[in-house]
Amino acid sequence: MLAAMRTAEVVLPGPLDVPASLEVFRRWGDDLADRWDGEVLLRTLRDDGATVAWAATPAGDTPSPRLRVGVDDPAHLAAAVEAAQRLFVTAPEAFEALRAADPVVAAVEAGHPGIRGYREPDLLTAIVRLISAQQVNLRWAATTRARLLRATGQVRSVGGREVWALDPQRLARTDPAELRALQFTTRKAEYIVGAAVEITSGRLDIETLRERDDGAVVARLTAVRGLGRWTAEWVLARTLGRPVVVAGDLGVRKAIGAAYLGGRMPSEAEARAATAHWGPAAAVAQAVLLHSLVRGERP
Repeated sequence: MLAAMRTAEVVLPGPLDVPASLEVFRRWGDDLADRWDGEVLLRTLRDDGATVAWAATPAGDTPSPRLRVGVDDPAHLAAAVEAAQRLFVTAPEAFEALRAADPVVAAVEAGHPGIRGYREPDLLTAIVRLISAQQVNLRWAATTRARLLRATGQVRSVGGREVWALDPQRLARTDPAELRALQFTTRKAEYIVGAAVEITSGRLDIETLRERDDGAVVARLTAVRGLGRWTAEWVLARTLGRPVVVAGDLGVRKAIGAAYLGGRMPSEAEARAATAHWGPAAAVAQAVLLHSLVRGERP
């Protein structure tokens, strides 16, 4: 843990391999917002109207995972603890039941026990992450996000290290041409600014989305220019923590095809049918199979 911070220890539900699950944040490069160097995770949160940096260091082991969480200002420690508790998508009982019933999921989990997907709790950050990743490789997406944060974001520090956050108000006032200069396409620049406008105006609100069912969330998000079902389902899975299979995602379909269909690429409908039995463990199973795919393995 970094020096000169107020800290607390957070117990997480196991099994969970915290370091391996965090590798997604540096696999494609440092985007400045979710910073993981193999030892310390740096993130920001909103607490009582302030943008606050917080740090987390993995502790414990896969069966009994823990995080040591720290902030510079002790007034924000409780918020950082709460953020750490929601860092991963986990459903221990449901996933254990699925693992017992599905030999494919069981085999992948046995090879990499405790891999879990992360949550992106800030709605604008989640949407920008998804827009940046549309139709490009993920390394380029991370590069453009870092440029966006340096140009329009806020820098915060914790324990002497910097981490960046989007500034929704500033981004909503930004001319899309400024984002074009960062090498976003014209449409992506317009979509990002448009999403910031929707959120800062209050028309798109995370608390309202939490109260809606999956279909209503998809309908509301896809009413925003530039946001399709793919984006909406990733928001359901990663921001709201719902057990959703993002069957429109190419990587998800590849992983499902490798696991259940002999390597054949399924359609969205086939992917949903093949994973219908995942139920409340869907988000966890999806993360496990995606990890196997990234490693070039075939269940």
